[in-house]
Amino acid sequence: MDISVAPPIQAPAKRLDVFARFLPLWVGLCMIAGVLVGRELPGVVAGLRRMELGNGSQVNAPIAALIWLMIIPMMMKVDFTAIRNVGRRPRGLLVTLFVNWLVKPFSMALIAWLFFRHIFAAWIGPAQADQYTAGAIILAAAPCTAMVFVWSSLTDGDPAYTLVQVSLNDLIMLVVFAPIVRFLVSSASSLSVPFIVLLYSVVAFIVIPLSAGVILRAWLIRRHGKEWFEKVLLPRFAPVTTLALLATLVLIFAFQADNVTSKFIDVVLIAVPILIQVYFNASLAYGLMHIFEVEHAIAAPGALIGASNFFELAVATAIALFGPGSGAALATVVGVLVEVPVMLSVCAACNRTRGWFPAARTA
Repeated sequence: MDISVAPPIQAPAKRLDVFARFLPLWVGLCMIAGVLVGRELPGVVAGLRRMELGNGSQVNAPIAALIWLMIIPMMMKVDFTAIRNVGRRPRGLLVTLFVNWLVKPFSMALIAWLFFRHIFAAWIGPAQADQYTAGAIILAAAPCTAMVFVWSSLTDGDPAYTLVQVSLNDLIMLVVFAPIVRFLVSSASSLSVPFIVLLYSVVAFIVIPLSAGVILRAWLIRRHGKEWFEKVLLPRFAPVTTLALLATLVLIFAFQADNVTSKFIDVVLIAVPILIQVYFNASLAYGLMHIFEVEHAIAAPGALIGASNFFELAVATAIALFGPGSGAALATVVGVLVEVPVMLSVCAACNRTRGWFPAARTA
């Protein structure tokens, strides 16, 4: 009697949703729309540039409002009570924190200084080199918050542990983002960074949305329950977050219209050190996880956090410090352009090397 064994059913490959999968396309369309607005409606754009969140803050009010619409729903997803579990499996977390705060910003400062001041000196003048270096440092000093959950799911990362990693990084960012940016920008360039403007940026783009997210999360869960909050309310915010991101990109590229149209070569050159830094930090985090025998479900998200950036915060901070049309703002915008394809490649590498890591166990 012929007995056939049915082949095992394989789970479908995980994929990003349509918006995230084609984010480079949407960014490209927003870039075109923003440049057209900037070139055709210069008076309107100039008026938007002058709108500040408080006199003398240099924080652009339209950008701030749009970023709040993006970040507050993201912060509402983060459960900071998860930090109490931080001591259960410390090795993966320690590697993530080491790479994010003791390696990533400093390696970016060195790589940016090397490329913009020396390797690309024939194409980039000293003043622009300083601006691009500053933008790259700001980008590297802001670890990713929201999209990490997407990248983690694509590698079957441990969602609870990813939550702990993101929560602790957000709290650390409150304290060290401004000092690190000020120290490295002043050290790697001739630019001065007013601490008060950095402080305004931290308050506007970290403290306010973080506090609002925590308060709203606690109040809504207490009032309606966690299941309703996570399965009913949070999905309703997705279109708002998406539209706010796209509107922010249009506004950023409107502010950057002259830079983008006249400095295409610079955009390509800026991308080089950013790409090198991303892959270096992802590889370092992933390699250290392997050395310390951390399970793959923790190692992969750790590498992804080390590779990705909180580009919304970086762009807003660069605009506040140096202006919407500055080279620093342009450098952070380049980070937006390369984010998705680069992160998808890191996800693919993590999935291919799953066998390098021990099976799931308590680290």
